[in-house]
Amino acid sequence: MMKLQTKLALFNLLSKLVFSALFIGFLPLIIERINITQTDNELIKKREEVISLIAEVGIGPFVLEDTATGFGSYNILKEEYISLERAPAGEEWNYIDISKRIIDDETIDYRVLHYSLGINGEAYLLEIGKSLSSITYSARNIRNLILVFLAFFIIVTLISDLSYTARLLKPLRIITGRLRETSSPAFDPAEPLITSTEDFVRLDRTLREMMKKIGELFRKEKEITVNISHELMTPVSVLRSKLENMLLRDDLDPATEAGIEESLRTLHRLKALVNSMLMITRIESRQYLKEDSVDLQGLVREVTEELAPMAEDGDLNVILNCGSSYTFLKANRPLLFSMIYNVVNNAVQHTPPGGRIEITGRDNDGRFELSVCDTGEGMSPEQLDRLFTRFSNRPSNSSTGTGIGLAITKSIADFHDIAVRVLSAPGKGTQFFFFFPVNSL
Repeated sequence: MMKLQTKLALFNLLSKLVFSALFIGFLPLIIERINITQTDNELIKKREEVISLIAEVGIGPFVLEDTATGFGSYNILKEEYISLERAPAGEEWNYIDISKRIIDDETIDYRVLHYSLGINGEAYLLEIGKSLSSITYSARNIRNLILVFLAFFIIVTLISDLSYTARLLKPLRIITGRLRETSSPAFDPAEPLITSTEDFVRLDRTLREMMKKIGELFRKEKEITVNISHELMTPVSVLRSKLENMLLRDDLDPATEAGIEESLRTLHRLKALVNSMLMITRIESRQYLKEDSVDLQGLVREVTEELAPMAEDGDLNVILNCGSSYTFLKANRPLLFSMIYNVVNNAVQHTPPGGRIEITGRDNDGRFELSVCDTGEGMSPEQLDRLFTRFSNRPSNSSTGTGIGLAITKSIADFHDIAVRVLSAPGKGTQFFFFFPVNSL
């Protein structure tokens, strides 16, 4: 998975590379055409200079006295040459081609301008040539210069593309950041996004409207949960009081007494369920305060001491290894107790007799790490996926528990910004890890 900015930058880079490859493929032809055109223009310009010079000083200086046949000169590197020779009358020349010339017993290829002159009734042939090797050398320099410029262009445009796309996509990062920081659907949407890109404005507006609707539904759900819970508490308390009074009667037969006791246990589970639902609602509504400084080592010890009788009844070996002391600031102690209690209690209930439960607390780079590992029955991947879903982990034949304990644990962890990780496999036990945040004053 790649970020949109990276994809855009890669697309721009690949498009530039494809264009550059095509350009480099045609570059020799382009340079050759440009170089030939430039060379031909230089030859024509030099022809005009020679003609002007002849018009000023006459043809005499250009004709040798000893041979009276012509004049020829070339530079020391033999890159250029000029030749002026008498020519047959009636013939005219005015073209440029590639010809071989022998200079100092060396055959050299030249691009030669041929031009006929008529001076004082005499016909002359003017040749001005430039060696192909010098033309090729010039073309090579031009090609190298173009390639350096092309590489510089690609680098500069790539940097500018990255900078521009980063600026262009900044509103999208702001929107995703807002969504990532949202811990609850019932949040107050931020101010409208300020950007000149209409698409991002519409996206931000749509998301804010959607979150408002979700928040409103979330608040209504909480209100319904709280109202139902409160409405249930009163009849539950009344029924419990009546059933307890009935148990005080002396004329009850054993069957009736057993039925009343079973009803009381059912009412107890119902009351626990209602209280749990109220707790989750209050946690998610952030109605609890975080004003306690909690000694986590001592808190874990309290949990194990409270569950010790149950562990002894189940013939379980509980190992407590919290050597390092750690004080968690800005916390709610009763909630943290419930969080740890639910996990350890779950381990006690699902570990067979003779099993082991190991609770370890240690410092991990300034953070406190708490683990609860058991040798119980373990869980399948499907069970792990719905581990913190309400009512999903209570067996249908269970006479104890509400199926909501681990959901409460997750809500409390989120409330304190505690990261939770669970590892488990069928027959290999379960490992709970709590990663407490670094204290901030």
